[in-house]
Amino acid sequence: IQQIGSGFRLGTCVHGRGRASVTHAVVVIFLEFFAWGLLTTPMLTVLHETFPQHTFLMNGLVQGVKGFLSFLSAPLIGALSDIWGRKSFLLMTVFFTCAPIPFMRISPWWYFALISVSGIFAVTFSVIFAYVADITAEDERSTAYGLVSATFAASLVTSPAIGAYLSAQYGDSLVVLVATVIAVADIAFVFFVVPESLPDKMRLTSWGFPISWEQADPFASLRRVGKDTTVLLICVTVFLSYLPEAGQYSSFFLYLRQVIEFSPAAIAAFIAMVGILSIVAQTLLLSVLMRTIGNKNTVLLGLGFQLFQLAWYGFGSEPWMMWAAGTVAAMSSITFPAVSALVSHSAAPDQQGVVQGMITGIRGLCNGLGPALYGFIFYLFDVELNDMEPAAGRPSQSTEKSVIPGPPFLFGACAVVFALLVAIFIPEHHQLAEVKTCSAHKSGTSSTAHAQNSSPLGTPTNDAEDIEPLLQNSSM
Repeated sequence: IQQIGSGFRLGTCVHGRGRASVTHAVVVIFLEFFAWGLLTTPMLTVLHETFPQHTFLMNGLVQGVKGFLSFLSAPLIGALSDIWGRKSFLLMTVFFTCAPIPFMRISPWWYFALISVSGIFAVTFSVIFAYVADITAEDERSTAYGLVSATFAASLVTSPAIGAYLSAQYGDSLVVLVATVIAVADIAFVFFVVPESLPDKMRLTSWGFPISWEQADPFASLRRVGKDTTVLLICVTVFLSYLPEAGQYSSFFLYLRQVIEFSPAAIAAFIAMVGILSIVAQTLLLSVLMRTIGNKNTVLLGLGFQLFQLAWYGFGSEPWMMWAAGTVAAMSSITFPAVSALVSHSAAPDQQGVVQGMITGIRGLCNGLGPALYGFIFYLFDVELNDMEPAAGRPSQSTEKSVIPGPPFLFGACAVVFALLVAIFIPEHHQLAEVKTCSAHKSGTSSTAHAQNSSPLGTPTNDAEDIEPLLQNSSM
């Protein structure tokens, strides 16, 4: 990390106690998701004990409420961080995202309630992207976003395995304690070590600037989708492909544990395998494919991998099938980086923030709808949990004689089929039509700030000597 982070000297910014760098962002992301990764095994136990009836449905509703609240709050938090700086909002998002962790042992009901409500502030990635954009030059930003993305995957490679081991040896209480200590360390790191990334003159020129409803409206980017055919095709493709991905992420480990009968150690190993392969796919494989077959064909290939993976999850009933499908799932992780690159190459330089904001808005909406939809489909097909620890060699009651063990995954495969059909019509070389914002009449910092506020991935700028803020050729 130090070697890679040292490459971003042009984008660093000196404030307060030290020099803002990509390394700060990487450490914050790693600690936050490492703490949550430790809780993978204890969370499955607490979830089933708290909601013994309709566990999948309740899990979907909890995660769905959290995702939808994040979708609603992300534009407002991004807009406010443009005015008051990144550090204060980074501290706020990390604190409220990690706040539910100790309540897993104190009160499970409060734990799930806080998880749902924490979605209002659980937008750490949005603030981190803005932080990185503040301190990196345009030609370095793609690599910086890739580093943050790889750090997220790396944090989940080892933490579930460590959590499963500690849970088996010492009990869930110790795992929750360790996760709480790491979360507190992350908050302390943000408060004492992380410097402000937004230059003072940018914040001073924006101070007191009114936050309009258009800037804070999460549906603003969605209403602009239909103004360009290419944007519409890309957004429909993202919606149809990310909806099953968001639902899968919220329920898949519970599905492995209760329906396919994976042990906690097997789940941890599965996460590690998929995480490592995803890092390889998003770095080495993605760069080779982009150079050889192009953006659009890389998107189509990624969707093909996702279709194959979801169909295998839907019809598979044996553990080896899940392992094989997990390998394909790692390969499908190239889809969204390829979509972001396709958008970045097609959009005009002054439209990058707006168009990327549309894609981010679609994904945020899916984070709310996907988990709830998967939980509801599990409920419709009567896929319920029975015993927390099924007897060895005895098939689960919910999967016995079932032709389709995982109905939601098959539904997701159907959605990806439509995404493939839509993606075929996306032109690979096309200049997107200019998308005007309601504040286009404002000049200087005001208009640029509005473009940022449409997507928390950018940051306002004033003159040529400042770092170019808009998201360019994002590897995310």
